[in-house]
Amino acid sequence: MRFVLIGAGQRGMIYARYAFESGHEITAVADIDPQKRACACREFHIDESMSFESAEKLLEQECLADAAILATMDRDHWSQAIAAMKKGYHLLLEKPISPDPAQTLDIARVAQETGRLVTVCHVLRYAPFFREIKRVIDQGMIGRVITIQHNENIGNFHIAHSFVRGNWRRKDLSSPLIMQKSCHDMDLLVWLVGSGCKKVASFGDLTYFKADHAPEGAAQRCVDCKYKDTCRFSAYNCYMPVMGSWPASVLTQDQTKEGLEEAIRTGPYGRCVYHCDNDVCDHQVTILEFDNGVTATFNLSGFTNRMTRTLKIMGEDGEIRASEYENVIEVIPYAANAVNRSDAIVIHPEATTSGHGGGDSRIVEDFLALMEGRQAEAASDIQRSVESHMMACAAEEARVSGRVVDVAQFRERYSRS
Repeated sequence: MRFVLIGAGQRGMIYARYAFESGHEITAVADIDPQKRACACREFHIDESMSFESAEKLLEQECLADAAILATMDRDHWSQAIAAMKKGYHLLLEKPISPDPAQTLDIARVAQETGRLVTVCHVLRYAPFFREIKRVIDQGMIGRVITIQHNENIGNFHIAHSFVRGNWRRKDLSSPLIMQKSCHDMDLLVWLVGSGCKKVASFGDLTYFKADHAPEGAAQRCVDCKYKDTCRFSAYNCYMPVMGSWPASVLTQDQTKEGLEEAIRTGPYGRCVYHCDNDVCDHQVTILEFDNGVTATFNLSGFTNRMTRTLKIMGEDGEIRASEYENVIEVIPYAANAVNRSDAIVIHPEATTSGHGGGDSRIVEDFLALMEGRQAEAASDIQRSVESHMMACAAEEARVSGRVVDVAQFRERYSRS
């Protein structure tokens, strides 16, 4: 199988690496960053003539492969995905499909019209941890699901890196936080509940990462700041101890002390977190009602120590308590009274070293099986994935407007547009 890589950042390289290590060919790469293109060419043995400075330049060529790994910035997906499908490529498409609901529906429509296979990288559907939760629900171990509490704990350093200093800090450059970070979670809820979403309300704001919380006398950049040795958000404290791994690896290809110090001195990740141009929420709570009557609360927060998801799923006959970080799922049958104890079933899902709890490698395996005809459909086919995007976009509209949004009406409005 042959692939082109459009967007050679962290996510694109992860997917391309799994495909390459499985014996498949990466024939071309496109990225606006010459260092990233050069890195991809070295790693995947791509000829220099097949290195393009933009997706558009690559897509001007005759079709160069069977499929494209499309992992550019959120707001580039619409034009690039449609052009790639019309050129003849099947797509492994990084989420979000698009931050614009009309564009999301348009990409799904073109996929259907052209007959292209499009798998959206909702990698959590493929992770053993979440697949085990789905199995417990589907086997009726807690009876019919009634309500869910779902928390995405972003992690204090992660939100500062990605959503204050980083590429996803502003809605106009990428997506609202609930779309960029949590269309994963909207997708998980649809999948676990087994139903589309009916109504959504949402509340949240950018509360902390702004100028009025800066320590007195804090500089615009960490290199000039008197707090650079003591502030927990100092770029020196955030990145130097993790040199060579994420998130330090995002700052520069030169993962040496000198390379990182130069990136901190001159690049965007050396800015004070209280003096950036960020505008996305740092916390958001969403309330959802599904078509089958299940209700859910989703709490998205940057004010946590760990990067993990935790769930409590309450059914008619028992509940599930699950911690992604601990890789533990407890299935607890209800007791008849406060004295008797019901024995919990404790499940430790398969451990894996692949990113997103095993989802990163398994989605590539799934896409390859789909392309080779070894399976009929993808777990995160674009036609399924549209639902999570409508939910996330509706939640953002609900947050901004202060209204409860009917998801079907929301989708119909953007279908017409």
